[in-house]
Amino acid sequence: MITSICIAQLNFLVGDLSGNAQKIIEAARDAHAQGAKLLITPELALCGYAAEDLLLRPAFQQASDEALQSIVSASKAWPGMTLLVGHTQATAGTLHRQNTASWIGNGRIQASYVKQALPNYGVFDELRYFTPQHQPCLIEVAGIKIGVLICEDAWVQEPAQAAKMAGAQMLVVVNASPYHLGKQAERQAVLAQRVAETGLPVVYAHMVGGQDELVFDGSSFALNADGSVAARAPSFETALVTIALQQHADRIQLSGDVALVQSGNAYLWSALVLSVRDYVRKNGFPGALLGLSGGIDSALVLAIAVDALGKDRVRTVMMPSPYTADISWKDAQEMADRVGVRHDVIDIAPQFEAFKAALADQFRGLAEDTTEENLQARIRGTLLMALSNKFGSIVLTTGNKSELGTGYCTLYGDMAGGFAVIKDLFKTRVFELALWRNANDPFGTGLNPIPERIITRPPSAELRPDQKDEDSLPPYSLLDDIIGRYMENDESVEAIVAAGHDRANVERVVRLIRINEYKRRQAPVGPRLSHRSFGKDWRNPITNGFRG
Repeated sequence: MITSICIAQLNFLVGDLSGNAQKIIEAARDAHAQGAKLLITPELALCGYAAEDLLLRPAFQQASDEALQSIVSASKAWPGMTLLVGHTQATAGTLHRQNTASWIGNGRIQASYVKQALPNYGVFDELRYFTPQHQPCLIEVAGIKIGVLICEDAWVQEPAQAAKMAGAQMLVVVNASPYHLGKQAERQAVLAQRVAETGLPVVYAHMVGGQDELVFDGSSFALNADGSVAARAPSFETALVTIALQQHADRIQLSGDVALVQSGNAYLWSALVLSVRDYVRKNGFPGALLGLSGGIDSALVLAIAVDALGKDRVRTVMMPSPYTADISWKDAQEMADRVGVRHDVIDIAPQFEAFKAALADQFRGLAEDTTEENLQARIRGTLLMALSNKFGSIVLTTGNKSELGTGYCTLYGDMAGGFAVIKDLFKTRVFELALWRNANDPFGTGLNPIPERIITRPPSAELRPDQKDEDSLPPYSLLDDIIGRYMENDESVEAIVAAGHDRANVERVVRLIRINEYKRRQAPVGPRLSHRSFGKDWRNPITNGFRG
């Protein structure tokens, strides 16, 4: 006998309890119409992930329980089908909740499973909010005993083994697993381990969407008991994924459509586009604007924004100073023309001169230095924020991870804005992605959006005559490797030097990382793309005497 189950790979909005419940109800209606016996939703689908301190609010807890009851009541309309819904439930005697997945059908909650392994590292703070419980939970669907795990439970051996010992014939894992480069392959490898250890097939149900700095990539999948891929959902898309279950004696065979896996840069580009689209959409901004300088960083951000929002919802502003090269004007205008966005020019020379005049008495006898450079950046930030206030569009900042790491950015200047699109991309990756995007058109907005000269000319902030980034920083190929080793991988200065880097460069870069923590604390949120970004992954004290 063949049984059909469905995964509701959906994009939820944190805190929109009634809206999320309605999405689950609509997915259940569609799955039931297709003859499905089971509909699986992701981890904490009802409240969205991560709800953070909303989870501690009694009013939120009550609203969550009421939303769950609306799904329970609606389930009366789908006889013969069970829903597996991710939600929170009360823990007796405490303010903590339990991260729960409940089997719902025929107007009642039939059983509930509580997450056992609570991650408390990186971007995860689940011990702050949840209480674990260490018991397996099985339910029978179409004669098949199914054990459920919640996300981190599948990354350790014990919960899957306990489910098998309790009689499970297959496993379902519900997830809210944030994306980073290589994460999809990591998940599949870990689940393949669980399959090999238990001999049970597994269905991995995941969500999709952007939530502040987190991005969820979908890519739900199923593995047969031999480890082969039985089904895979599209990445970065909502989908109702159908998987067929066929029982042969004591063996369960899964099958379904297998979507292609995107390449590294294609996957990364989709994550960037989805993060911008969802941040703008979910927070109610009518569009986005950015300063277009004629440089590589703002060019890449513009290409991402147009793919995410469409040309009519993106606006660019060129704000030349006395040090802006003519080719920067031309390249910015050419790129704006290529992608079809509104492009304005506001000359900041008058404001720059006015600021210098106002400070002339204070600065008398002192040479110009980074103070005057930063004035230009802050004038630009003020103008962009004024346009944002007047028209409602969010300012997208254009700084990259190399700059943010070393403080090669201006507080209240180029750091001013609402969403830092490429804050977790090293400069070397910025160039790589620009070349990739020129050769690929994943969202149908046109090939070659970035003029070649923007990619090939040496990077410069253009805040003083003939300025180049490498006047102030090591070459980006060296800089990015040092930052990556120290910040992402926790390597010591000695280890980085032993890997072949010049000691003076390493000590200089590490010092810059340390002394610029205060800037990063004031930077806008942006998408997490690596396994460790400057955000929730990186929690270092600003006032810090450690020099290791």
